[in-house]
Amino acid sequence: MITVGTEIEMSVEDVAHGGWCVGRHDSQVVFVRHALPGERVRVRITERTSRFLRGEAVEVLTASPDRVEAPCAFTGPGMCGGCDWQHASLEAQRRLKGKVVADQLSRIAGLDLDVDVEELPGTPDGLGWRTRVRFSVDSEGRAGLRRHRSHDIEPIDRCLIAHPGVDELGVTEVHWENISDVEAVASATRADRAIVVTPTTAKLGALPDLKASSAVLRRFKGGRVQSVRGRKGVREDVAGREYRVGAGGFWQVHPAAAETLSAAVLDALEPEAGETALDLYCGAGLFTGALAEAVGAEGRVMGVENGETAVRDATYNLKDLEQVRIERADVAKQMREWADVRADVVALDPPRAGAGAEVVRKVAGMKPRRIAYVSCDPATLARDIAAFDRSGYRLVGLRAFDAFPMTHHVECLAVLEPVKLARRHRERLDEGEQD
Repeated sequence: MITVGTEIEMSVEDVAHGGWCVGRHDSQVVFVRHALPGERVRVRITERTSRFLRGEAVEVLTASPDRVEAPCAFTGPGMCGGCDWQHASLEAQRRLKGKVVADQLSRIAGLDLDVDVEELPGTPDGLGWRTRVRFSVDSEGRAGLRRHRSHDIEPIDRCLIAHPGVDELGVTEVHWENISDVEAVASATRADRAIVVTPTTAKLGALPDLKASSAVLRRFKGGRVQSVRGRKGVREDVAGREYRVGAGGFWQVHPAAAETLSAAVLDALEPEAGETALDLYCGAGLFTGALAEAVGAEGRVMGVENGETAVRDATYNLKDLEQVRIERADVAKQMREWADVRADVVALDPPRAGAGAEVVRKVAGMKPRRIAYVSCDPATLARDIAAFDRSGYRLVGLRAFDAFPMTHHVECLAVLEPVKLARRHRERLDEGEQD
């Protein structure tokens, strides 16, 4: 029997969801990190279940032509778990991500699609993009990052995918006394910076001096964040509008993602003046604001968000738009209350767990002419697309964006229409191909 710690030699056959590759050893399925499809590798087993093994490639015996030297000294077997694909070229990374999205759509939703992952502008080397980095602090007060599937901390001197504004704070260069983690936040468009610290004691003690000025906030158990010094968050500029975003709240971490996704949602929905739009899981109001300006003063946009800080930010960010209404509520609960509401277009950007069957049914029950679903998890996206299909809505378009280079994560935008409209859409596309 193969046990944890055993080393085996095997061939890697394909890519799998979650930053893994997959192959077989004596008919046993093995998921492997730090490998690439087509490679022959030596694997150290790190986990055993009743159905499969997990492991890390500790030696490459036959390398893929897509393999490159990882730029970071802290990536590799047993080290930082933040980046999955530093050993692959950026072109290969996007190809692997597209394959994963296509596989999930095929396996879960029964769809046969080729998926191209689009590069986002501004980070041609795949580094220096992450505007929010949560560092963990070890027992010696050193800031680092978690190892893969572990609570152990890998101390680092710097994170190469961190945005320059984060890197300039120097979080990893100072000693953190009685602190369990430090989230560093930098605006993609302003000079604003902030850190959110989680103390291990009831009273927040003295904090080290950082290399650059920043606001300071404290995170309590349960996630509540309190301002200690300076702004409560950072400001971001998107399509000519300023957004205030709480330091502990959600915002796209790639500098180009907010602008790109906002434009993509508008292109997908094609909102018209006077229409009613719905923005579910609206966060700080990014899509809400774009939709509100598109439907104009005669239209209306209703945003729903459960996070207190995000609702406060969205309300502040969109206070000049009288056609906007922001509700703080669980989305499923709010949709039950809006059973009789009709919407022309709907945008939704749920967390990684997806929207779920009830929300899908309620959205379909509003009978929108088009739905734009933004997702960072292809498995839950595929599940919800299948649920929409059962509720009378078909996928008519899909875009994927490399909003997280060097990692396995990918941002997708699915566009859905009622079955009759979707059929006409498909017929128009077929006619165009014939021409």
